[in-house]
Amino acid sequence: MSAEPALLKRSYPVTGMTCASCVAHVEKAIRATEGVDDVAVNLATNTAQVTFHGQDLTEAQLKAAVQASGYDLLIPEDGKTTEDVEALQADRLKALKQKLFASIVLSVPLVIVGMVYMHASWSPWVQWILATPVVLVFGRQFFLNAWKQAKHRSANMDTLVALSTGVAYVFSVFNTAYPAFWTARGLEPHVYFEAAAVVITFILLGKFLEERAKAGTSSAIKKLMGLRPNTVLRETKNGQTEQVAIDQVNVDDILVVRPGESIAVDGVVIDGESYVDESMISGEPIPVLKTKGEGLLAGTINQKGSLRMTAQKVGAATLLAQIVRTVQEAQGSKAPVQQLVDKVAAIFVPIVIGIAVLSAIVWWTFGGEHAFTQGLLALVTVLVIACPCALGLATPTAIMAGMGKGAENGILIKDAESLERARNITAIVLDKTGTITEGKPDVIEAMGLDEHEVASALLAIESRSTHPLAEAVVRFLSPHPQPLSRGEGSSSRAVDRATDQPTTNYQVSAFHDLTGKGVKATINGTTWFVGSRRLLEENGISIDASYREKEKAWQEAAYTVIWFAEARTERNRSVRAAIAIADTIKPSAAEAIARLQKAGIQVYMQTGDTRRTAEAVAKAVGIDHVRSEVLPKDKAAFVTGLQQQGHVVAMVGDGINDSEALAKADVSIAMGKGSDIAMDVARMTLISTDLNTIPRAITLSRKTVRLIRQNLFWAFIYNIIGIPIAAGLLYPFNGFLLNPMIAGAAMAFSSVSVVSNSLRLKWVRLEG
Repeated sequence: MSAEPALLKRSYPVTGMTCASCVAHVEKAIRATEGVDDVAVNLATNTAQVTFHGQDLTEAQLKAAVQASGYDLLIPEDGKTTEDVEALQADRLKALKQKLFASIVLSVPLVIVGMVYMHASWSPWVQWILATPVVLVFGRQFFLNAWKQAKHRSANMDTLVALSTGVAYVFSVFNTAYPAFWTARGLEPHVYFEAAAVVITFILLGKFLEERAKAGTSSAIKKLMGLRPNTVLRETKNGQTEQVAIDQVNVDDILVVRPGESIAVDGVVIDGESYVDESMISGEPIPVLKTKGEGLLAGTINQKGSLRMTAQKVGAATLLAQIVRTVQEAQGSKAPVQQLVDKVAAIFVPIVIGIAVLSAIVWWTFGGEHAFTQGLLALVTVLVIACPCALGLATPTAIMAGMGKGAENGILIKDAESLERARNITAIVLDKTGTITEGKPDVIEAMGLDEHEVASALLAIESRSTHPLAEAVVRFLSPHPQPLSRGEGSSSRAVDRATDQPTTNYQVSAFHDLTGKGVKATINGTTWFVGSRRLLEENGISIDASYREKEKAWQEAAYTVIWFAEARTERNRSVRAAIAIADTIKPSAAEAIARLQKAGIQVYMQTGDTRRTAEAVAKAVGIDHVRSEVLPKDKAAFVTGLQQQGHVVAMVGDGINDSEALAKADVSIAMGKGSDIAMDVARMTLISTDLNTIPRAITLSRKTVRLIRQNLFWAFIYNIIGIPIAAGLLYPFNGFLLNPMIAGAAMAFSSVSVVSNSLRLKWVRLEG
């Protein structure tokens, strides 16, 4: 049996798109190509995100299909997609600026001549001279694009602009060259050169402001990419350093990171010690101490020390590159509401042309003395005012702004659908380990470690142990311990620590691993036991009342208790220390859960851990609904059960065992420091370990959807009100007729207002 063709997902820049109907045409052309599985074309980013079978379809065939529809697809070389798009945007913005400036220079005197000297015999000829470059040179793109669309039997915004300004210009040329045609019939020949030129100028102004604003919505990508340096210091085989471009760095290269420099690639410290600012990746403001063996991430900033590191992931494999790629794909994806908008936009232009022609016919039939002129003006004005740009930009610009805002706040959103759906969450299911808790055992509290001898002996023994809990003890007692973090509900008593740092100078002369119980070791002739209560009982070591009382409190909190006892002789045996170990609750967990509950969301916790441990953690963070000792398939079934009850369910997890439940959930959220599989399945990833990011993500969803609705409302209401007025609906009541110049200005303003409204999201605070 032959293997299924591999599905590829690629994002390509598209040129020639100007409005929402363009999006529909490009999507239709790509979707009709054999081998294409899915496509989403985005006007705000001018990109097409295509999922296709690589064995059935080549990129050249995709390009040919788009070209056949009157547009073009850029095939990036050497992975320079972002550079290509940015260069394209910069060139387009520069050309628009030049055209706009020249159009304004000619349009201003044109308007003055047309309004002040309209009755002078020379006026039409001067207006013709001034208007021709504006309409036929600076507005040339509208006529060329309209012709391309006509050849493919379609229409877009350029069709409306070309028809309206073209009709006004040709009509004015005829009236200038052959005024006798009208005077012989007792009518004064009017010219509308200024209307045609000013409409072109306003549309160019709108396009210029729109392009500049659209570039602003992708600033998050540029900020992320700017975190990575362009050059690095690489160590040669003879121990010297050389400065090389970042794209020349290979896996296993040894790099030197000086104080104040950004780290270029993902890797591991092999020498040196320094604090590293990881806030741009993790969102956590406190710099993290990095010593030998610690991981480093591209885009983070080295503080005061110098580090030598081995490169492990370079180029597109780094976490920073993955974040950039995910944000780009998300910004190019399409929200469900946009599907409807695109369908409306596809038929919008033909309907508008029909309305324009109909309004002209009505004027010519019932318009009286100036019927032809008024009908022509109505035709032009309707075509000008009904630009579908605002409609096409309403959703994608808001989505882009939302994705960028999310990335800045440590919320990596993989598709627009998740961003739109998150606002409706009614139930959220949290995994315990790695989500509510840190995911690794830590020393929570201790008794008896205030004596230097005891602490040093315990450190020496646990340093040789392979037990998972021994690592927590070593980390706690080591000369450079990590700051102790405790979640809500852990004991408020300060941990007893040795006044002097324990040392590893104590030599262990005998070491025995007692499987399932602990270890037995000899130091300087003294025997020590480290392990469970059962180990102490089997060796005749009694526990005094103060320790038993503390043990009871620890067990109620579901902590694991490690005992440390000394046996100098058969009769001289006693407990010297006791340590409580648990998977530490994240400091932000209780606050985040309270915020979710306050927002009316039901919070559930499920875990494969024991009932007592699960209930202790749930009590500490304020969760009422707890499920313990569950298997991965049980987690997924529980999510399905909540959905059947009518809930919109979000699942938050970090492990492979959560992946099935994540796939089932309406909104799937992975913790960024979890497994790769969980992050692949989830549609949102929280880069930070701060659980307050979850209510922030929901707030972001609500604000983004509110923006989309505002944008769509104004885009639709603008056309619903504007088109009838342009057609002359108010004339029978108050004699009002809309000037084509005002219609052009209004059309430009509608697009700019939609984009500007979306950009407001950049300054909104996400308080959760």
